[in-house]
Amino acid sequence: MREVRISDVTMKQSGNTKEVSLTFKEKLEMAKLLDRLGVAVIEAEGIEQSKIDSLRIKSIASSVKNSSLAVPVKLDPESVSVTWKALKDARHPRLQVPAAISPAQMEYIHHLKAHNMLTAIEDTVSACAALTEDVEFIADDATRSDPEFLYEAIRTAIQAGAKTITVCDAAGTMLPEEFSLFLEHIYANVPALQDVTLGVSCSDELSMADACAVAAVIRGAGEVKAAAYPVNIVSLAKAVKVLNAKSDLCQAYCKTGTTEMKRITDQIRWMCETGRSKSNPFDNGVQDVADGVALTAHDDLAAVMKEVAKMGYDLSEEDSSKVYDAFLRIVSKKGSIGTRELDTIIASTAMQVPATFVVESYVINSGNLLTATAHLKIRKGEQTLESVALGDGPIDAAFLAIEQITGQHYELDDFQIQTVTEGRNAMGEAVVKLLHEGKVYSGRGISTDIIGSSIRAYMNALNKIVYEEQE
Repeated sequence: MREVRISDVTMKQSGNTKEVSLTFKEKLEMAKLLDRLGVAVIEAEGIEQSKIDSLRIKSIASSVKNSSLAVPVKLDPESVSVTWKALKDARHPRLQVPAAISPAQMEYIHHLKAHNMLTAIEDTVSACAALTEDVEFIADDATRSDPEFLYEAIRTAIQAGAKTITVCDAAGTMLPEEFSLFLEHIYANVPALQDVTLGVSCSDELSMADACAVAAVIRGAGEVKAAAYPVNIVSLAKAVKVLNAKSDLCQAYCKTGTTEMKRITDQIRWMCETGRSKSNPFDNGVQDVADGVALTAHDDLAAVMKEVAKMGYDLSEEDSSKVYDAFLRIVSKKGSIGTRELDTIIASTAMQVPATFVVESYVINSGNLLTATAHLKIRKGEQTLESVALGDGPIDAAFLAIEQITGQHYELDDFQIQTVTEGRNAMGEAVVKLLHEGKVYSGRGISTDIIGSSIRAYMNALNKIVYEEQE
């Protein structure tokens, strides 16, 4: 009995729909959840903005331990090189070469005629195969292509080194019997397909994607693209359920787990449906992120900086030395340091800059019978700026007021509050992490007023972003 691999496209597809908006942190958490579930392949979005997207792929690559991580490239050598540089440290890296095969899409998307398209496929797949053995060729819109050209494109990709060939019913207009017959014709006309894995991707336009995928598996498909969250494609939960219940009929099985399926898909659904509202900078769907890092005095500078890089920071050599010196001082007293403590060290020692924005005053109104409001006055040079904002709580309102004053919204990557002294006059410490252009900036604030320390931490991080932009 053969194994059928499940390739989850939730993360990739979310970038193509306005209904789902995932933050950097949510994508990392989703990758960890899918990896724990045991899907064979996790598909990520390709690189559009080199610095931001490269950091995203590198961060996901370091989080995924068992699944393959697949990232698409464009039909040009530079795209292959840039993508591989970000993906190469993944435990199981896969490069994908998607190409529109139908005549209309071929010219509209790639601006290429059929002959040139075959050359581009050959060159790009060959470039990918020179870097990794796991190369997937994706024939987009295959069901509306010219059959003979589709067969030739598949032959070209296999000869160039593709180990997985995926055909897509992007229109989603085929019934299961039609799709099965479509695959039968491909097998008959491309004998070399028997030596590689055939994958399928079915749109759910007619609510038949799951049935078409099962028909494809029965016909011989070895990989199915599915999604943990409904994005108009095969349902991950349903595909796994059918393959487990009807393995004898399909003569196939999949290793994707079922025990945690509902819990993990529910968590992913919650992330996808909890987008940021205009009135709440905190909204995101990350529910539980464990701090599994434990650095000790035995860890050298390189080991500490490796964890710092995983957290999204890009420190200069000078700041790296400052952080490591502070780390050694603290770890000698505590024995070990986790991610949250490392965040605090970075916020307090690295990237210290002159303050462009300075808080002059703030007034917070909050209670169980009224909506929280924040009135902030902030000085920028000789100019005093002020704003009043409503929020879900006092800190939420304060952060929104800062956004209104500065005219900028930065993704709030993390927010931590903890006490640093005891008693009625205890000092509260806040650490705020803002994400801007793929880089994390952290700020730290200390005060007997926890709202005040939160505002100072946010302003500290904001000033770092503004200073670097001015430089």
